[in-house]
Amino acid sequence: MKVSVVVGNPKPQSRTRTVAEALVPALLTPGSYDLEVIELADYASELFEWSSERLKAVTTAVADSDLVIFATPTYKASYTGLLKAFLDRYGTDGLQGVVAIPVFTGGDLTHSLAPQTTLLPLLAELGAVVPGRGLYFVIDELPRLDEFIAEAVARYAKVFASLTAVAGAVVEAESADVPRE
Repeated sequence: MKVSVVVGNPKPQSRTRTVAEALVPALLTPGSYDLEVIELADYASELFEWSSERLKAVTTAVADSDLVIFATPTYKASYTGLLKAFLDRYGTDGLQGVVAIPVFTGGDLTHSLAPQTTLLPLLAELGAVVPGRGLYFVIDELPRLDEFIAEAVARYAKVFASLTAVAGAVVEAESADVPRE
C-alpha cells in the first residue's frame, strides 16, 4: 500500500507533521505500506509554476497513493494557502480512488469543524474518499497525542470495517453477467 502525508505547514518539521505522521503506524499494520512525507514548504517557490517537473512528480505520487493524510495548521478558520495551491494543481476527480484523511492542528477548539467544513468538500470534489470526519488536534495537547491517535484509529477502524463489508459485496463489471449501462 502506498501512503503519503502531505504537510501544508509553511514551517518544515512542524508539530502538524508530527501529528499526521503519528496517525499512519497506528492506523496501518507495520510492513503493509510504503510512506512518503511531502513538506509543501519545500516546494513553495514552485507551487505556481505549472510546468515544474518536481511538482508534477509530487502531484502524481499523491494521486497514485492509496491513502493520503492531508495535514495543515488552522489558518483563518481554514487550511493554509500552501495546501490550497497544491490541491489546485488537480482537476476534478484528480484524486479519484484515493482515501484521504484531513488532519488539522490549532490553538484551541474554536475551529474544530474546519476539517469538515473547509477541506473535506474540496477533497470530495477532487474525487477522494474521506472515511468519516477529519481530525482536529489542539497542539498544546501534544503530551496526549498517543491517546488522541488511539481514539481516532478506533473510529476509523469501524468505518473501514464497514467499507470492507460493502466492497466485498460489490459486483464488479468484469465478473458479473449483468450488462452495465
